[in-house]
Amino acid sequence: MTTPVPTRFTDEELALIDELVAGGVAENRSAVIRRGVRLLAESVRRSQIGATIADSYRDQPQTPEDDELAMANAVAMTEAEPW
Repeated sequence: MTTPVPTRFTDEELALIDELVAGGVAENRSAVIRRGVRLLAESVRRSQIGATIADSYRDQPQTPEDDELAMANAVAMTEAEPW
């Protein structure tokens, strides 16, 4: 089920939406707008996750011991490959 949401767009915005429809991005204006909302929501979610990860590294910076452990794991995984 969908709910109509009255929205106003400028001529320029409608032209962009129509270009996307003409380009096959979606089958009609409504589908373009729904897709845009989903993509925006995903972008915001990813940005928030990235900020959380960056904050955690600022709160608990990586130490030289962490670097040594990461390198040891990388070497072990590389040596375990059958090449």
